[in-house]
Amino acid sequence: MFYGTAVWDPWLIVAQIVCFQCLYYLTLGIFMTILVGTRVSRISLVYFFDYATVTASTVTGWCVIASFILSSLAGAGFLLYLIERAKKCLDFSATLYIVHLLICIVYGGWPSSITWWVVNVTGLAVMALLGEYLCIRRELREIPISKFRSSKLLFLHFE
Repeated sequence: MFYGTAVWDPWLIVAQIVCFQCLYYLTLGIFMTILVGTRVSRISLVYFFDYATVTASTVTGWCVIASFILSSLAGAGFLLYLIERAKKCLDFSATLYIVHLLICIVYGGWPSSITWWVVNVTGLAVMALLGEYLCIRRELREIPISKFRSSKLLFLHFE
């Protein structure tokens, strides 16, 4: 991708937000199935969107917390491949968590658990900072120039 002057494309931004949100919830579902699904008889949307399940007082609650943190780590990888720009990582991460907050409010009311807030703010910070770090590393990589092309160009230059 060429990083010159960017043209504002709202459809691209909406598509990236939708893809990013879907990938986040898909990853969260996989981690929930692996970690929480082994502890409960039936997994449901309660574990995704109800703040009461994010608790440090039970082993299942710790599994839910681990699922959210692992999903934020995976989200940093999604930022690297889907968003590709370090300066956009915080925007897309914050958008993801704001949409998640809105869904949680519709599903189970205002999150009144301090644990829910700590887990989600930590997830936002991990996702944004790790995503920015990965994107910066990619942006600062050297551009590979093959030895063959450079020697050919030198040869043509001296003719």
